[in-house]
Amino acid sequence: MNDEIDPALVAVLAQLWRAKQESPGRAWSLARLAKQSALPMSALRRQLTALADARLVEVRTGEEGAGSAWLTADGEALCSEIFGDDE
Repeated sequence: MNDEIDPALVAVLAQLWRAKQESPGRAWSLARLAKQSALPMSALRRQLTALADARLVEVRTGEEGAGSAWLTADGEALCSEIFGDDE
């Protein structure tokens, strides 16, 4: 059994935590998250789906495919434990 956490998942959480610290109350675009986490959009979307299923992230996408994401309260609490609370 592999107990390691997917580095891509950690990268996405780290960037969403950074977004919360830099821009409280504002979501980051999926394009920015992909660039900042160094993931292709398809990999980012897979990670965001898993995080949304776990209710750690909210994702909003438009019909054209663009979208944004942000941490839920549970996601913020988890990231605070993992990355430290900079507030």
